[in-house]
Amino acid sequence: MGQTAEKKPQTMVLNMGPSHPATHGAIRINIELDGETIVRAHPEIGYLHRAFEKHSEHGTWTMVIPYTDRLNYCSSLMNNVGYCRAVEKLLGIEIPERAVFIRVIICELSRIMDHLVCIGTSAVDLGALTNFWYFFNVREKIYDYTEKMCGTRLTTAYTRIGGLMRDLPDDFIKGIRQVLKELDKAIKEVATLLEKNRIFIDRTRGIGVISKEEAISYGFTGPCLRACGVPHDVRKAEPYYHYDEFDWEVPTRPNGDTYDRLMIRFDEMRQSRRIIEQAFDRLPDGPVIVNDPKIALPPKEKVYNSIEGLMNHFMLIIDGIKPPKGEVYSATEAANGELGFYIVSDGGPKPYRVRVRPPCFPIFSAFPKLVEGGMIADAVAVLGSLNIVVGELDR
Repeated sequence: MGQTAEKKPQTMVLNMGPSHPATHGAIRINIELDGETIVRAHPEIGYLHRAFEKHSEHGTWTMVIPYTDRLNYCSSLMNNVGYCRAVEKLLGIEIPERAVFIRVIICELSRIMDHLVCIGTSAVDLGALTNFWYFFNVREKIYDYTEKMCGTRLTTAYTRIGGLMRDLPDDFIKGIRQVLKELDKAIKEVATLLEKNRIFIDRTRGIGVISKEEAISYGFTGPCLRACGVPHDVRKAEPYYHYDEFDWEVPTRPNGDTYDRLMIRFDEMRQSRRIIEQAFDRLPDGPVIVNDPKIALPPKEKVYNSIEGLMNHFMLIIDGIKPPKGEVYSATEAANGELGFYIVSDGGPKPYRVRVRPPCFPIFSAFPKLVEGGMIADAVAVLGSLNIVVGELDR
């Protein structure tokens, strides 16, 4: 009696997603709020029911390639390259030089397309729709040439173990060079609209900050790590496909906040453009797939006009490629960071095990740390800057 009972804080639990327009696919975030302040955030990834890794054990090595399109559908060409490079490492083969340079070109175009989506949609989440149209106009024009190259726009399956499904179309280089000029214009326009925009700065600068030590401990790679000031890039750290011979830089930003995670993607698109121009200049003539009947399908004229070609074709389709027993880990620098494939072969026509190290999974694991203590509106801005693709989260 006479004592006042301690008043407990009133909190409210809110489900953000899975149908929220800013939560990207099957994600649900269970948020506990004190007013508009986030006290606790608990993400649930959900299921896309792809089971990519398990499916890979039931098809031939080549049949895995279309599954890799779905890991990150914004830059599927890069995922095709990452998987085929891992299998080629297991086989111990080198692909033709022309195929190497074309793989560099399609990877950097994919990085540009992925960053265009990230910045464009993040700006929409913050209420700035105009930037979305500036960037998606350019993205659609790149997709036009992707369609000419492999017949599809989103799920490409363009690479083959040992090279590529076909060479570039005749107007590809001239057309992409024109698109890159339009990219320069779009980057300048969008950067002008955002860099000094008071609303954009207030919504992103100092929001969702993570230090470089914490980012490394979470397993960050890619633009989100480089936005913390860490200049790590697989293309420089473990060079492949002549990346160490091109003239380009690894951009970094100092603050590790939402602003830097978005703005560093402008820097990276400029660097990708430099790499593509150099790869066009150095593109050699020659085949785009290895000349090995145990790996590459024979040309159609041989299939239709010779019994040897016909038998070779059917043997590869029915029995598949048979890498020797062993295991490898192969990493490439994808748009969101290190994309790794750990694969095991028992010497048969199917993978014994395929394990993917997707860049988005460790980055998203830091989401509660980035938003707890902030405002509910900040959660949308932070999530957009991480560029989560749910195909890489579903384990």
